[in-house]
Amino acid sequence: MNTSTLDTSFLDRTVTAVRGTAESWSATPLTERIALLERLLPRVVSRAPELAAAGARAKGYAPDSPWAAEDWIGGPWALAQNAAAYLHVLQRIAAGKDPVGAKAVHEEEGRTRVDVFPATGWDTLLLNGFTAQVWMRPGTSAEQARSRAAGEYRGRPGRPAVALVLGAGNVAAITALDILHKLFAEGQVVIAKMNPVNDYLRPHFEYVFAEFVERGWVRFVDGGAAEGGYLAGHKSVDAIHVTGSDRTHDAIVWGTDEEAEQRRHDDRPLLDKPFSSELGGVSPCIVVPGPWSDADFRFQAEHIVTSKMNNSGHNCIASQILVLPRDWDGTERLLAEIRRVLRELPPRTDYYPGAAGRLASVLAAHPQAEIHGDGCRLLVPDITDSDDVLITDEVFGSALGVVRLPGQAPAAFLRHAVDFANDTLPGTLGATLIVHPRTEKAHRDAVRSAIADLRYGTLGVNCWSAVGFLLGFTPWGAYPGHTRQDIGSGIGFVHNAFMLEDIEKTVLRAPFTPAPRGLVTGDPSLSPRPPYFVTNRTALTTVERVTRFTAAPSVMKLPALLASALRG
Repeated sequence: MNTSTLDTSFLDRTVTAVRGTAESWSATPLTERIALLERLLPRVVSRAPELAAAGARAKGYAPDSPWAAEDWIGGPWALAQNAAAYLHVLQRIAAGKDPVGAKAVHEEEGRTRVDVFPATGWDTLLLNGFTAQVWMRPGTSAEQARSRAAGEYRGRPGRPAVALVLGAGNVAAITALDILHKLFAEGQVVIAKMNPVNDYLRPHFEYVFAEFVERGWVRFVDGGAAEGGYLAGHKSVDAIHVTGSDRTHDAIVWGTDEEAEQRRHDDRPLLDKPFSSELGGVSPCIVVPGPWSDADFRFQAEHIVTSKMNNSGHNCIASQILVLPRDWDGTERLLAEIRRVLRELPPRTDYYPGAAGRLASVLAAHPQAEIHGDGCRLLVPDITDSDDVLITDEVFGSALGVVRLPGQAPAAFLRHAVDFANDTLPGTLGATLIVHPRTEKAHRDAVRSAIADLRYGTLGVNCWSAVGFLLGFTPWGAYPGHTRQDIGSGIGFVHNAFMLEDIEKTVLRAPFTPAPRGLVTGDPSLSPRPPYFVTNRTALTTVERVTRFTAAPSVMKLPALLASALRG
């Protein structure tokens, strides 16, 4: 499609064609929806090498580069994992079971929580020690959480509707996962406008979703802001989902002319239709002081650098502010290990449009910033100004800032850290909390309060919160409370395979240390260094094998997969 001139007739025909299929999708029985997912998964696997290779080349490295593991993780694996998650839940419903088992829903401390991961025995084996729990909004009972789940398949289907998905340009699977959510969780047919940054992925998505495209339930189009704006305002488009920035949301809802701000003030949107969004922010990684060993410092440095350097920091959930205890003797030791990891990583550049300018703004504010590795890995080791660009703006690149807060004791530090994250940093999409198991045991109330009080849609405890994007069973979105006038990190949740309602946030947990050292730290598991770590030496091979296993689990595939994982 030619994006230099807005082809409204083509877009009108596209909307009309998809609109004409909305009722047929709504009428598609559960058994056929299951069959469609079962047939989609092999297509993911067969196209996986080409899809991942396309992403690698676009970022400037070879498909066999160590960096290419992220293109498998954020592409084929994420797509296979999410499709398999929906398949698992739909198969439960088809078998006459509730989407969520009764034992998984319970009330703790006056709040209803739902255990969503591990959901299968394979989950327990492949990500041993990883767990996820969805916290429901206050006032939601356990019975309400169970009965409201998966309304699309339990007597409360959505009306036939057309959804517009405005695709993200950074992570390959985002657009595909948003399509899955609209189809299977909300029962809507989809027009997916590819982002110009990665519209090279469209042929791969059209292959994966071939049956949906053939039946008219999904249609892909290219184009920029003009095409997106036209489709968003189209009278036959019923709902919109966008992954991007708050500026994208505001341009669509309020416009970009001189009256835009007045419209927002008066709450007079240019379009008034259901609009969900995931818009990023400034994500913190909070490190609690504790009795760390040398190995702990090395491992957690790799963890923190991964949360920054995955995809060159072009992630809405990339750690941007590292929150450290000012008076902990481990702070400088951790920073020294972080510097070592930054120096030793293979070279790469920040590829996303505008990255050079954003990094230049960081350097302008911090001319003494440390520059590591290939020249674009910036570390600002002591930020003291709350108006600092790293605190106020999402950099969307490979710059990491450090904020040191008072509180030598864990409880005192956590109070400062929670207040800083909630009240100073913009955005509520995700946060990461790193705490030694012995520290958590000795300061259980303080850690429990911090987990409860952090206002983020996904909180990872010893786990980069981005893992919640991958798992499918874990709802993905901002902490509730944003409005269209103050959109923040967005409204609504996607990737919600159990199709829960009344969600407040997801709390992920992972082992503090890999096997077998967890036996020493009091955090035992069978998990080695995670394959998504940028320092994992066999990540590419492991993730290729995990993708194939996820799409079609088999005991025969386990020995090679586990051998590669252990070598990592």
